[in-house]
This record gives sequence, structure tokens and C-alpha cells, in this order.
Amino acid sequence: MKKTIALVTGGFSGEAVISYKSAKTIQNNMDPEKWICYLIDISTTGWFYTQSNGEKVVVDKNDFSINVDGNKILFDAVLIGLHGTPGEDGKLQGYFDCLNIKYTSCNTATSALTFNKRYTVAVAAFGGIKVAKSLHLFKQATISIKEILSSLTLPVFVKPNNGGSSIGMSKVNSENDLPQAIEKAFKEDEQVLIEEYIKGREFTIGVFKSKGEIIALPITEVITTKEFFDFEAKYNGASQEITPANLEESIAEKIRSAAIKAYSIFNCNGVIRIDFIYNESNGEPYMLEINTVPGQSEASIIPQQVKAMGWSLQDFYSSLIEECLI
Repeated sequence: MKKTIALVTGGFSGEAVISYKSAKTIQNNMDPEKWICYLIDISTTGWFYTQSNGEKVVVDKNDFSINVDGNKILFDAVLIGLHGTPGEDGKLQGYFDCLNIKYTSCNTATSALTFNKRYTVAVAAFGGIKVAKSLHLFKQATISIKEILSSLTLPVFVKPNNGGSSIGMSKVNSENDLPQAIEKAFKEDEQVLIEEYIKGREFTIGVFKSKGEIIALPITEVITTKEFFDFEAKYNGASQEITPANLEESIAEKIRSAAIKAYSIFNCNGVIRIDFIYNESNGEPYMLEINTVPGQSEASIIPQQVKAMGWSLQDFYSSLIEECLI
């Protein structure tokens, strides 16, 4: 018997535009023989399912149900394709936990923790994974540029501490550019992470769980024409993504091992994507961040990696749903 799945998209942040692109890819690759899929848009204007005639049906938040043609529809599971808040920071996961509805992502605690970049690298370091030296700034607590540079060495990355998609992120090479970069990041978040630049090749790798086994997807090397892998590079074609990456097996194994270790340490579920810099000076991968709801748009890396592994996207999304239903 077919299961009824809610594909959740939208969100309350600037990342919503990517969520809609991801949802389109996922929806186009849902196996109609296994799943009955309803696209649920969660935005600041409301929670809706849009029927084929364009009529919007409001989601009943008491039990996360919709009423279509006089029939009340409840969901067996939720496929979360919503980037940013509330789908990537644990808020929706907590709501679904309260309703005892299964979902295809990390749980509330893991989602909230990994949404905070500083806490993520702190836990990773505690677990023995190498990370860059960093500093955590809060909007309400002032700190001078001199204090920052007494702790960190230029160049540095300045980025909003919460969220993904590299919105509000800057690479700073000069002391004079630091105040502007911090101001830019604070426009996106109440917290800012300043991280020392590590020279090396940039890699990103998807990891997921299928039938209880943690599986690392083929590694992608990211080569950007920009100074770093920013929003434009990610989504507007200003980068070259090589999947699978052309690298020595010894290096690939270090990255895969670190990624699988991180998946375990953070108690992840579903598919995540982890970004690494391979430090050329000491031959070690340094973890940058974890994305617990990675992009699934046509331009996104996870679909590239799934295809490079030899799976169809249809089989991949079915696997994620089947895993969460166990």
C-alpha cells in the first residue's frame, strides 16, 4: 500500500528560494508506485497545500493534516526540503516529534546544534575532527578589531553563525575590511563566526543512512572563480564542481572517514553534506560545517553525487523515506 508523504518546502529566511528549487527536483523524482506526495509550503504567510486548480488548502497545525475534496489527509512521513529556519534548525522536527510523525532529517537536537556553526566546530573538535581556529561574536557584546586580530590571523572568513547557503559571508584579507564584513554578517544573524583561512583544496561530501548503514557519497571538489564558495558560486554558476573529485585515494579515504565519523558523533539521520578544506601544509582535512538539509536543486551537489554513485534520484529519495519509516 502506498504511503502518504508531505514534502515540506519554503521557510522563513532568504534560503526559501533554494527550498523551492530543491522541492521541484525532489517532487519530480518521487516514485509514484510507492508514494503519494503532497507539497506543503511553509512560509511567513501561512502553511498551505496548493491544489491543481490553484486553490490553497490551509494545513491544520493541530495534527499536520489537510482537507482535500472533503477528505482529511494525514501523513505517514515528512520529507524535509526546507532550508534555513524552521526546517533546518530543529523547530519543525520538534513539532513533528510532538505529533509522532516521522521525518527524513536529523532530530531536533542535532539540527539545532549543527545550525549553529560555532557549536558545530566545537563539538567536532571535541570529537577529534580537525577544524579551523575561530571566534564567536554576539551582537549585544562589543569586541574591538584589535581583540579579534590578537586571537586570529588574517585572512579570515566572516559569516553569520546560523544558516547556510553562504548568505552574508565574506573573506577578509585586510584589517580595514573587517568592520564592514562583520556588519554585513550581523544583518543576517545575531551571532557571527570569524574563522581563520586554511589554504587548501575545498571538498564537500554527502553522507546518508540506508538500512542502518552510514554511506558516504562520492566526493566533490569545488573550484570557484570567486574568492570563496559564496552564494553566487553555489547557485549562479560561478564555480566548477568536479564529481567525483580527482584526488588520491589516501586523501579521499581521510575525507570519507572524517565525514562518517562526524555523522556518528552528531547522531545524524537522513542525508547531510559536510564541507572540508584539505590542508596542504599538514595533509589533513579540516571540517568547515555540516548542512543537515542540503540543497537538492538541479545545481546542487547532492544530486550530482547520487548520480556519480550509480543511483537514480528516485531510488535515493525512496531510500531516505524508507529509512525514516523504520
